[in-house]
Amino acid sequence: MAELQPHSFIKICGVTNEADLEVVIEAGADALGLILAPSPRQLSLERAGELARLASGRILVTAVFRDTPDSSILANLDGLDVDVVQLHDRVGPELVEGLRRREVLIVKALAIDSDDFMHFDESLVDAVLVDGPLPGSGAVHAWEALARRSFAVPVIAAGGLNAKNVASTVVATGAWGVDSASGVESAPGRKDHTLVQQFVDNARRAMEARGVR
Repeated sequence: MAELQPHSFIKICGVTNEADLEVVIEAGADALGLILAPSPRQLSLERAGELARLASGRILVTAVFRDTPDSSILANLDGLDVDVVQLHDRVGPELVEGLRRREVLIVKALAIDSDDFMHFDESLVDAVLVDGPLPGSGAVHAWEALARRSFAVPVIAAGGLNAKNVASTVVATGAWGVDSASGVESAPGRKDHTLVQQFVDNARRAMEARGVR
């Protein structure tokens, strides 16, 4: 099973093609996301499998699920070579057990204004991703709720992050990780290669200034 590193974590989500995949890896990101959920960046299972195989062993590969039954998640993973699963729906013990048998890490996405945000049992997962009220929208949101909620697992900040605001977000949240999809795009599903590199560089510098690497 892959491991989440104790240092900083930078993920570029919504990768849809080989050229963008290579840029994300070369930029020095720690993880990339393949979206298997309703989105302008949604991939077929076959296409996700092709990209996952190309990235395997070079970067942590994350499969992103939303509005997907537990049985379908588990069935889909049997054909995917991924390291991490990011879940936007309910996470129950049976699903967790199935994922653990497949030796993948589990990240639970939490909308910052939801009941789930305050009450989710993070002991079920390896990390939480804190997003805005509409996950995946790319909308910027406030982070005050993080001051009222501590987590026993690493926190990944997401929602409207881009190369210009990622450093200030690292400072404001103290988050272990950051995640961007639309904030580093030239069009939905197409990464701007310069913005990807700037995002990774700015995030890394901010995290190093905080004393983590």
